[in-house]
Amino acid sequence: MDILITLTALQAMKTFFFLFAVLLFLSPAKNAFFDEKCSKLNGRCTKYCQKNEELISLCQKTLKCCMTVQPCGNRVNNATEDLST
Repeated sequence: MDILITLTALQAMKTFFFLFAVLLFLSPAKNAFFDEKCSKLNGRCTKYCQKNEELISLCQKTLKCCMTVQPCGNRVNNATEDLST
C-alpha cells in the first residue's frame, strides 16, 4: 500500500515539474509579444504613464505601454471659426 502511494506522489511530482518547465519556456515568447505590440502602436513601455499619455496596452514585467495623447485643438480658435462661417 505504501509503495502505491509513493508511486502516485512521484507521478504527480513528474507532472508538476513538466508543466512548470513548459510554462517557464513559454514565458519569454509571451513577453516579447507584448513588447512588439507596444512598438507597433508607437508606444513606449514604462512603469507609469504621464499626464499627457494614455495606457494603450501592457508590456512585460508589469510595465504599461503608454502613447502620447494628441491634442484636439484650441477651443478658442474653433469657436471663432464657427462664427466666421
